[in-house]
Amino acid sequence: MNGSTQSRGKGSWMQTWSGGRFFPMDPNPDDINPDDIAHALGMLCRYNGHVDQFYSVAEHCLHLSYMVSPENALWALLHDATEAYVGDMIRPLKQHMPDYVAAENRVMWAICDKYGLDRKMPAQVREYDTRILLNERERFITRAPGGDWGNDDLEPLPGLGFFAYGPADAARTWLRRLEHLTGVNRQDVYGEDDLAFTTAHHLKGNR
Repeated sequence: MNGSTQSRGKGSWMQTWSGGRFFPMDPNPDDINPDDIAHALGMLCRYNGHVDQFYSVAEHCLHLSYMVSPENALWALLHDATEAYVGDMIRPLKQHMPDYVAAENRVMWAICDKYGLDRKMPAQVREYDTRILLNERERFITRAPGGDWGNDDLEPLPGLGFFAYGPADAARTWLRRLEHLTGVNRQDVYGEDDLAFTTAHHLKGNR
């Protein structure tokens, strides 16, 4: 949604789920709202929807946050948070869209600044974000035609199970994970009790 450019931000603004304004070309950490991120990532389907059943970006980020080392967990949870503001572009197309990548990077830097993270993605998060594609392909893309995705020399992440949460459950669980990692509790904007997010590998070490 485009709007007036008369306020602080540069360029057109989008209205977020919470009712705020966000300027994708002029991102400000103060405009980053975790409720918006949780809701949007819960609604976004991975692989541009080319999956056997709904699988959200929010759940993808959740899994990654539990698989990496604890010091990288927050970065992993937020690594696709930009998609709440600039959308999810498939990798084969993204490689040819430098202007999009530049805008996405600016939004990611604003998110990092808000949460006190180094702006550079940790190497482990980048590696695991590629390895998890193998797990997701096996689980959600059963009609895959074969062939190398460019990551077949890697190993899938061990012990990873999927839930295929619906949008609201995925969003709520993502938000709870953020609260746990940041130590900041927020009102449950979905109006329900905590959703149990319990599998053996998620509970391991009580990260």
